[in-house]
Amino acid sequence: MNTFERKEYRLERDYVGDVQIAADKLYGVNSVRGFDNLTVSPLTVAHYAEFRNAFAQCKWAAALANLDSGVLVSEQCNAIVQACKDVIDGQCDDSLIVDLMEGSGGTSTNMNFNEVIANRAQQIMGHAAGSYEIIHPNDHVNISQSTNDVYPAAMKIATYAMFGPLISEVERLAKQFDQKAEQFMDVLHLGRTCLQDAQPMRLGQLFSGYASLTHRLAAELSNVRDKLRTLPLGGTAIGTGFGAPPAYRAFAFTHLEAITGVAYQAPSNPFDAMQNMDVFSRISAELRTCSASLGKVASDLTVLSSGPVGGIGELKLPEAQAGSSIMPGKVNPVLPMSMIQVSFAVIGNDVAVAQAVQYGELEINHFEPVVASRVFDSITLLTNGIRRFREKCVAGITADVARNEQHLTESMAVATALVPTLGYAQVSKLARQSVAEGRSLLTILEESKILSRAEAMAAIDKASYPVFVN
Repeated sequence: MNTFERKEYRLERDYVGDVQIAADKLYGVNSVRGFDNLTVSPLTVAHYAEFRNAFAQCKWAAALANLDSGVLVSEQCNAIVQACKDVIDGQCDDSLIVDLMEGSGGTSTNMNFNEVIANRAQQIMGHAAGSYEIIHPNDHVNISQSTNDVYPAAMKIATYAMFGPLISEVERLAKQFDQKAEQFMDVLHLGRTCLQDAQPMRLGQLFSGYASLTHRLAAELSNVRDKLRTLPLGGTAIGTGFGAPPAYRAFAFTHLEAITGVAYQAPSNPFDAMQNMDVFSRISAELRTCSASLGKVASDLTVLSSGPVGGIGELKLPEAQAGSSIMPGKVNPVLPMSMIQVSFAVIGNDVAVAQAVQYGELEINHFEPVVASRVFDSITLLTNGIRRFREKCVAGITADVARNEQHLTESMAVATALVPTLGYAQVSKLARQSVAEGRSLLTILEESKILSRAEAMAAIDKASYPVFVN
């Protein structure tokens, strides 16, 4: 015998008509319209906890500022604040149904949060969801605000929060490269330019370059992160602040700092803050630079570990998994390959961000949802990708010392190291002899008693250290 669960529903109405909503859900008619019309991706506005939390933090600070301004009473404010805390705790995620990529310029997102917070606050005060008797989504949760100032503020707060773990991962990777630079500093290595033999160096010097790059990437990410602390809160619809009490903005920023622990600040020009999203061009560009730079390093590791017989094979990467379904024993550099693939995705996201920033119109930019989704995606890909790259690849890299030395001593890079000792003309003649006879330059030098192998190696050793002084 089949049994059926009887669900209860409530009706909400807008100018389009009635909407039936499950009684246990906290969203309202505006959320339903946004869901029905604008769902294009698998991600909702609750997918990234930092974004969900940032929106709730803005509403929380607004409620306190509105209490200070005398437009909310304490009972309403307290209920809204508790509802915001419930949102941050993840208790309302199943009611945050609007697509992160919604195309309404953020209005559907803002109303989804307004409705969920209002209905949760209603419940806290002992009233049914959907009645809006005491707490209304627009008249109370959204009072003194607009989508146009809250959405970009929440974007910046969320991005600022997400940058923290990313910067930490980049710094950890930099320290890992520092350790490898020290570990490999005594390993002679063939430096290459244009994929051709060039000069003697130390393998540790190669990794010190990677370390220096990665430290710089972390520093630049930190610098651009600080630009996110200017928020358009209080500008309401277009920057005039119309609809908000005179002291509201100052109150809101004071409360927001107490809630988030970050000293966010008002813009020097509220109209600029509403019209322009150039800070996200800079944010995305720095993410692109980070990904492209680390993609280059990952490519280097792929080349230097190639083989193990038919390639360079000077580095040994940790064997992570089988590399082929048909070729037994084949192991691929999957971690560097993954890092390179992340760089492709982040660079693509940056193109989308640049387009969206460019196509803002007049007083606002209504393409903020695509910027949010692409920036959040880039940060997530980089944070996760760098962590795995460091833990599963870079930390376990070892060097084939003998192969590094062999490639160096059998190459024409030795000739460069001998020029200060023997002079360009004599070394050039010996180098041509080495190529013609197919024998190493070191062998010819020793047989002709020009230099012993020990003397030649001493010259190579000297050439592999930098001449500059730090």
